[in-house]
Amino acid sequence: MSHQMNQNDFIALIQENRGIIHKVTHLYCTQEEDKEDLFQEIVIQLWKSYGKFRGDAKFSTWMYRIAINTAITSIRKTSRTIRTVSTEVIPVEIQLEQYDKEKEAQLYQLYTAIKELNEIERSIVMLYLDDRSYDEMEEILGINQNNLRVKMNRIKDKLRKITNNN
Repeated sequence: MSHQMNQNDFIALIQENRGIIHKVTHLYCTQEEDKEDLFQEIVIQLWKSYGKFRGDAKFSTWMYRIAINTAITSIRKTSRTIRTVSTEVIPVEIQLEQYDKEKEAQLYQLYTAIKELNEIERSIVMLYLDDRSYDEMEEILGINQNNLRVKMNRIKDKLRKITNNN
């Protein structure tokens, strides 16, 4: 029963915070198929780690950490391997929902510019745009606040140059 309750809690938390996963998949993938694969991989990693979540941080902070690390690890893999996971251990009620196409079109230019940044810079921008505090960003990324502020200023300059050249 407690496993079922944990699974139900997990599903509710994922549904409530699924926008985080969408943001990560949109920043690190361009093809719909890759976004779907990364979405599923992030959910798998969240489910595998869910038992270790103690509530020391906010769920969304913990979720960002897992999602970003999963995305970066996925990108850095040079060879694709086929992995199978038993569907009995993954809650199937979590479905990939598509972003509103109109909203996606509005964000296209921003995402295009952000995709020219490196992996860590993308993560910083995403967290910044999601109104995460520098405390939370430090906790998620493991980069101290002073370095984050310096990096953010440099990123803003880079994005200005990228968007002015287009």
